[in-house]
Amino acid sequence: MTDLRTAGMTSKAWPFDEARKVLKRYEQSKDKKGYVLFETGYGPSGLPHLGTFGEVLRTTMIRRAFEVISDVPTRLICFSDDMDGMRKVPSNVPNQEMLKEAEQMPLTAVPDPFGTHASFGDHNNAMLRRFLDTFGFDYEFYSATEQYKSGQFDEILKKAVDKYDDVMKVMLKSLREERAASYSIFLPIHPETGRVLYVPMKSVNKDDYTITFDDEDGKEWTVPVTGGNVKLQWKPDFGARWAALGVDFEMFGKDHSTNAPIYGRICDILGGTRPENFSYELFLDANGEKISKSKGNGLTIDEWLTYASTESLSYFMFQKPKTAKRMHFDVIPRAMDEYHQQLRAYPTQTPDQQAANPVFHIHGKDVPTSDMVVPFTMLLNLASVANAEEKDQMWGFMQRYAPDASPETHPGLDAAVGYAVAYYNDFVKPEKTFRAPSDQERAALEDLKAALASPEAALEQIVKKNAMMGNDDALPEANMTDGDFLQSIVFAVGKNHGFDNLRDWFKALYEVLLGASQGPRFGGFMALYGVDESIALIDQGLSGELV
Repeated sequence: MTDLRTAGMTSKAWPFDEARKVLKRYEQSKDKKGYVLFETGYGPSGLPHLGTFGEVLRTTMIRRAFEVISDVPTRLICFSDDMDGMRKVPSNVPNQEMLKEAEQMPLTAVPDPFGTHASFGDHNNAMLRRFLDTFGFDYEFYSATEQYKSGQFDEILKKAVDKYDDVMKVMLKSLREERAASYSIFLPIHPETGRVLYVPMKSVNKDDYTITFDDEDGKEWTVPVTGGNVKLQWKPDFGARWAALGVDFEMFGKDHSTNAPIYGRICDILGGTRPENFSYELFLDANGEKISKSKGNGLTIDEWLTYASTESLSYFMFQKPKTAKRMHFDVIPRAMDEYHQQLRAYPTQTPDQQAANPVFHIHGKDVPTSDMVVPFTMLLNLASVANAEEKDQMWGFMQRYAPDASPETHPGLDAAVGYAVAYYNDFVKPEKTFRAPSDQERAALEDLKAALASPEAALEQIVKKNAMMGNDDALPEANMTDGDFLQSIVFAVGKNHGFDNLRDWFKALYEVLLGASQGPRFGGFMALYGVDESIALIDQGLSGELV
């Protein structure tokens, strides 16, 4: 671990870069609490989505990097703003009319439209925790409702009263004139209706830590700021939470970045030290629109896990967090294959390389061994030509290709087979479009079929290609079960038939035989599918049976 610590102190991988900033902050802190506190925030106004998960995952990656370069203990709090008023009803949940009647109620006072929990806030909190637990995150869950009502935030709320004018001065600078006229950092909970009120203060009373206001009907109320009778507006709440909990690091999307100085200044005023921050780009759906909890657009957590492993999702989240990402079904196969490529590379890498490898940041020091002897994209194509509806159909082909592999010895591969069957049937099969070959492609396919039928014909194609290219390379050993040898045949046939750009030849193979415009390394695919089966497939393509 010492070598990795040394590598982590200079690594350009973004989690180490952020971890070094947190370490420097801690070392310069005057009031060290004996641990470093990482925090993520969650607004449970809608169902959790991948962006919510990504924030916890990425924070965990920075926490993990920090633990490599420092022996200072760490904690991670996942904080739910479940005392916020429900400003509008999410469009993707049932019982819309029931929820409409609960608008402006704190989310933990809104009835659960699914009927499974005490409140809508509790339901969404449970969904978040269920998923975080599935991934094995080490975190502490904090509820804003519990923090306010239990008195945990009483002291910071009293400080907000003492420093009311200073905090208001910060906020008023950021507001339009009409908004500023009625703004207060405090949002009282109506003593009778329980709704979160957005009303101006008639007075903020430092002598007894109460506020006085008129409700929407003009009735005057005086309530204490403590005990859950009042919550803070969201921007002051951000800064107050940092000060109350002693947060050392929090990341957020770029839509928060312009407000970060406001959060930080309020934290300072209330006696805290603003944390290190990291601003990430937003997640987009297939149309390039921001993923929204209330709209329910973009991939959900459960949808990704229907078609790919949790680790592939973590790999996707690791990549370029400061670049906007489109999260849709088409990104899944590449994420699966690239994750396993990095797994296979990790054991042979230097500590510097391992510190930059995404799989370290996904798994920490316990990086597993990949058992994916077949790439995921190739599994998809196998499912396509085999019209696979069940995993057993796939394993029949794979055990001929990799005799030592089985569902018991290769559980990761077995899971991937299941993902591939599901992904093929839901996304690939409906979009498959075959075409007939051109005259040039037809002639090439006939020669490819002949080459596959005998080693002699295969070597003849390679000799012809070498002569055409002026090569005097030694002939490879003819092995009709070896993916590399089969790939050399495909390459030679393409060259021999005048495909100057071999991409056009491989694209023709995919479109004529697989019904797609791109696909796997074709030699490896034929080794997996079987030479005899590949010959039969070519016959189907030539006869027009596939079209």
